[in-house]
Amino acid sequence: MQRYRELLRFPNAWVLILTALPARISYGMISLAIFFKTEQATNSVAIAGLAIGINSVAGSLTAGVRGSIMDKWGQKWPLRIFVPCYAGMLLALNMAQDRNVLLIAAFVLGITAPPINLSVRPLWKDVVTPDYLRVAYAADSTMMNFAFVIGPVLATSLALSSHPGSALATASALMFIGGTALGLTSISRNWIPEKKVKGAVSLLRSKPLQLLMIEGCFIGFGWGLFDVAVPAFATLEGVPQRTAWIFASMGIANVIGGLLAGLVSKNRSALSTMRKTYLVWFFVSIPIAFTYPGWSMAIFGAALGLIGGAIQVFYWEVMEAVRPKGSQTAALGWLWSVEGSFMALGAALGGYLSELFSPKLVLATTSVCIGLGFIVLSLGRERLKEADRIPESEEDLEAMKDNLPTTN
Repeated sequence: MQRYRELLRFPNAWVLILTALPARISYGMISLAIFFKTEQATNSVAIAGLAIGINSVAGSLTAGVRGSIMDKWGQKWPLRIFVPCYAGMLLALNMAQDRNVLLIAAFVLGITAPPINLSVRPLWKDVVTPDYLRVAYAADSTMMNFAFVIGPVLATSLALSSHPGSALATASALMFIGGTALGLTSISRNWIPEKKVKGAVSLLRSKPLQLLMIEGCFIGFGWGLFDVAVPAFATLEGVPQRTAWIFASMGIANVIGGLLAGLVSKNRSALSTMRKTYLVWFFVSIPIAFTYPGWSMAIFGAALGLIGGAIQVFYWEVMEAVRPKGSQTAALGWLWSVEGSFMALGAALGGYLSELFSPKLVLATTSVCIGLGFIVLSLGRERLKEADRIPESEEDLEAMKDNLPTTN
């Protein structure tokens, strides 16, 4: 763990890790808080899943736009606008009771989602040296996953308590605290986007990004199904409180997986390592369809989360290697737009399919989607060849210079 101790010695490393944490915990609470709020108000698992789907699609469809805004104008004003709007909409959703009002509020909530994770990731290049970038991404991924350990537990505990409204109220407070803290840091306020290369291929016409978007369609859809199938399965079996602990086990494993990925030798290419890990992820996902909401689902879910946490780190590296210059925030934003849209579709169908057929069938479909994602990456790996090489130290330093913010 010496590499992580060395990472924390960089100025502003602790700032990036801690300031955004409350907002990330809020994001970890959102899906289940919306699910239980809607289910309690409408007494319908299907409507609750639809609410999550509507919220997700609204947020994902605007993620690329919000990323592009930051790549053009920086982070200062976008965060100051989105954060308070989002916190306010959480409170509005909390007061709603009518089904239609709940669904409309969930949609508007998604549109106002602050780009917290999109904001933090590009800042690491201004904080650490090139040889610590994989470790930095791993640390950042770990904090995201840690938030998704705390978030579901907190949301479920509060939503099923004697004061169910406290779940969304707490999420609102945490978002306001974390988003405001990040926006007030000097590194965020002073961040200057990369200068775009005149005549370069546009972001959406980039062949590597298009391939990653296709892969994201399958992973997003499969993960959307999974996120609703688990609480739906537990609710239908009369044990909704187990949802938090299943997601918590996955989140803890995600944290460990991300930390382990950060320790992988820098002499291994990001693409090759991601593909090998992806294949393991597929095989590990297969048993989840044969589990029950309890210890079996928690154990196999943890295995799924462990591998998924590692893949996230390598995915960021691959994306960073193949994205067009001048798209530090927008590249990941548009990828999340595609993945999130299909995740929303999966979430919207997850509750309905769980009620109509079986949650086990929905969970099995998640495994199929992971397998299809691996096939896409394998067939199109030539498009990602820039991420399949190990740059020399001199090249690394030069690349970092090229990626430093410049004035227009």
